[in-house]
Amino acid sequence: MVKCISILGSTGSIGRQSLTAAAHLGIPVAALAANRSISLLETQARRFSPRLAAVYDERAAGELRIALADTGVKVVSGPGGLLEAAAAAEADCVVTALSGSVGLLPTLAAIDAGKRIALANKETLVCAGELVMARAADSGAEIVPVDSEHSAIFQSLGGKLGSAEIRRILLTASGGPFRGMTRTETWHKTPQEAVHHPNWSMGAKISVDSATMMNKGLEFIEAMRLFSVTPDQITVLIHPQSVVHSAVEFVDGSVVAQLAAPDMVLPIQYALTWPCRAPAMETVKQLDLFSVGALTFLPPDLEQMPCLALAMAAARRGGTAPTVLSAANEAAVSRFLREEIPFGEIFECVAAALDSIHIVDRPSLEDILSADGLARNFVTGSGRR
Repeated sequence: MVKCISILGSTGSIGRQSLTAAAHLGIPVAALAANRSISLLETQARRFSPRLAAVYDERAAGELRIALADTGVKVVSGPGGLLEAAAAAEADCVVTALSGSVGLLPTLAAIDAGKRIALANKETLVCAGELVMARAADSGAEIVPVDSEHSAIFQSLGGKLGSAEIRRILLTASGGPFRGMTRTETWHKTPQEAVHHPNWSMGAKISVDSATMMNKGLEFIEAMRLFSVTPDQITVLIHPQSVVHSAVEFVDGSVVAQLAAPDMVLPIQYALTWPCRAPAMETVKQLDLFSVGALTFLPPDLEQMPCLALAMAAARRGGTAPTVLSAANEAAVSRFLREEIPFGEIFECVAAALDSIHIVDRPSLEDILSADGLARNFVTGSGRR
């Protein structure tokens, strides 16, 4: 079990649940980082007494300094503040729960500092997976996935990031809140409808990604990077019950799966205790297979789930294509949540960005950051509704 943690994105859904897991396990917190949710961050800082609190938004950081003036918490700000929180000397583990590609550079800073990375920021591996995994190998940093699907694969592999014995990864998906609907039926769905996931409690961005099935596409790319497999070694299965969190089929035909009730505290806790396990909190629902009954698995309809198809194509294209995909999607989802574009136009924005932006085949970090910026600017300045 890790001895001390920093949490990047502590006010988001994964960050809050990470603090719950840390409190349950008795793990102290060295640093917290957030964008601008000052009231909640102040509450967290007063409860967990970190040495450091990082706020990305400069003005919000000033407000937090005043709010925490009677404590010993140091408040830092901006991109430099995130890097400082990621490399905090006291922590041997960093939970990367920031939303979007803003998590890339702090994750690299934590890797370079030799931390265990409890990885919940999938965009980091989507945008720069080869670079991130190479840096981790060079520094000796451990990467333990927090996404329920990748944690399930990790557990099915016996705590390894890859194996020559893998025939294919079986990546499960609930299908989201609009499963079974046509593109015409979902085109004008509202943000309120899109964030209402049937099985999971998640933040707004990842909930919308689940509704478009882009989240599964991002996880498809993340699985390639984490477990060193090709696109042809990953099969996506629609599994509405969200009980089998993913599985691995081995070369001898055996399939090993991880099952649990849908609760993100479980993979978060495992990332903090690996290679051991600890009893779960009493509030975590135990899996009762008698109550679950039938488990069903269906192939995805890629015509009705074009974002998933787009992500799989970007995975095969490689280079900066996944970077453009992820950044364009992030910008499009933000526009959708602000009700500037309809739900159906998220796919259109991302597809147009991939068609318009030059793809670099063997990108440097600078190429990746450039592609990210170009994709965001394309979507936000494209003149779409």
